[in-house]
Amino acid sequence: MTTSAATIAHILDTFPNLNLTVKRMFGEAALYLDGVVVAFICDDTLFIKPTPSALALLPDAEHGPAYPGSKDYIIGSETLDDLDLCTRVFRAVQSDAPPPKAKKPAKPR
Repeated sequence: MTTSAATIAHILDTFPNLNLTVKRMFGEAALYLDGVVVAFICDDTLFIKPTPSALALLPDAEHGPAYPGSKDYIIGSETLDDLDLCTRVFRAVQSDAPPPKAKKPAKPR
């Protein structure tokens, strides 16, 4: 099953003050905050990366795989009902992310 464009649009519209972007892949989507992956949207469900800070903010949240064979993520669909909390969780995941790797220079042709 794939994630609908309406679900993605709803999540993006819910947070107009955040620099959220989406990249579609394999019918699902990765949710980026300022270029850092903070969540996935799979089967019309929000799955938040389970970083230490996110787990501290959502200690009782339900967990489950985003897709068959994946590790467990925080199922964040109910978190969308509390925009302040969800914003804090997205920012926490972003702050827990490792710094981006330096890109290798392009080889001359």
